[in-house]
Amino acid sequence: MSLSIRSMTQGEIGLALDWAAAEGWNPGLADAACFHAADPGAFLMAVLNDVPIGCISATDYGAAFGFIGFYLMRPEFRGKGYGMALWRVAMARLQGRVIGLDGVVAQQANYRKSGFTLLHRNIRYGAAAPFMPPQPGPQPMEVTAQHFAQITAFDRRYFPAQRKAFLRQWLTAPGHIALALMDAEGVQALGVLRPCREGSKIGPLFAETSEAARRVFAALLAKAPAGPVFLDIPEPNTEAIAIAQDAGMAPAFETARMYAGPAPGLPLAQIYGITSFELG
Repeated sequence: MSLSIRSMTQGEIGLALDWAAAEGWNPGLADAACFHAADPGAFLMAVLNDVPIGCISATDYGAAFGFIGFYLMRPEFRGKGYGMALWRVAMARLQGRVIGLDGVVAQQANYRKSGFTLLHRNIRYGAAAPFMPPQPGPQPMEVTAQHFAQITAFDRRYFPAQRKAFLRQWLTAPGHIALALMDAEGVQALGVLRPCREGSKIGPLFAETSEAARRVFAALLAKAPAGPVFLDIPEPNTEAIAIAQDAGMAPAFETARMYAGPAPGLPLAQIYGITSFELG
């Protein structure tokens, strides 16, 4: 049998998203284009005798940082060594960088063997129809092209690397709703709601204060289409958990945020929702 590993086309990312949906990962409707924009070569596919059998993403965010995600083998090909071959190619692609991942908790021990250390858990909160009344004070506005420079500078405070190409796609993808709370001094909070195969997800949700986070969160919930809404919260941010609970949300899933190399010093108290488990 002949195994090959190569970068996916954007269309093949759609196939991988179908696999992810079958696993219950609930990808976003516009994820293929957004993920491809982040790093066109990041998504790797394992092909056995011309049949796609597995995938992984190894997103290169520059010389210092990368992120592993979307690690998935089709069930009938698990336990045969193909997944490990795919993993090694992904790790080699990001060699020399600090590497992050959001892995399922059951795989923590295996990730430790590859040099990863647990930093914190991420807890996915969700509800069938979460609600938060409009919050008092200045209200967020829709993000437009004229805000892009300010938004990318704000995002860089909460992510270990610059990701302009990804953000340009993520903020404007079909169905995505991007809101920012801004004042004379700049951006105070940013949130994006994206439609998924089931309901919607909010991410990122970054804010300088819990009050600003609540305003953007409430405004996004008000704009969400009917169906469940999910928010992926770094567990150390207890105020973010309180906000989710106040909206009627409850834990639904969790991942382990791990790093190989020194963990970036991100301000977790201001990260109310991570962007995605696939890209960080």
